[in-house]
This record gives sequence, structure tokens and C-alpha cells, in this order.
Amino acid sequence: MEGVAHTVEVTAATLYEAVALGLAAIRGNDWVAGIAQGNVIKVSVADIRVEHEVNLVNFSKWLDRTGVSPREVSDRKRIRSILGIPVSR
Repeated sequence: MEGVAHTVEVTAATLYEAVALGLAAIRGNDWVAGIAQGNVIKVSVADIRVEHEVNLVNFSKWLDRTGVSPREVSDRKRIRSILGIPVSR
């Protein structure tokens, strides 16, 4: 996968939800060999063009943290669900 870029379009309410939906869409294809934890995900917002890069290590750490506010708890549960991770937290 070195030097290869994949693009998917998703509709999401947050940056991390977009990362999760994109990963889920890409991982759903047999021709994708795998995405290493060290890779960076680029997110582009279509309404007003904004790009973000999220290191997968940071994304994983964020996903593993306990939410402080009800919104954070809800966001993490929704994103874990998108990725097929048990939402016991």
C-alpha cells in the first residue's frame, strides 16, 4: 500500500466519524490489502473546503478514551459501531 492513495466520499457529522466511515468503506473491499496504524487519513469537507489529517494512532487513542460529556460518549459509541467495535463503554 506504500505510495497508494484511496478516496471515498462519506457524509459525517464529525471529523472522527468521517475517518471511521471512510475506513469502513475502504476495508469493505477485498482489493485493499490493509491500512497500517502509522498511515495518515486525509479528510476533505465539501461544503467549505477544509482538509484534516488524522494519524491513525491518535484516532485509536481517541476512540479508546472514556468520554467526558454525553456528546463525547455518544460520538465514540457511534464511531465504534461504524467500525464494528463493541460499544460497551
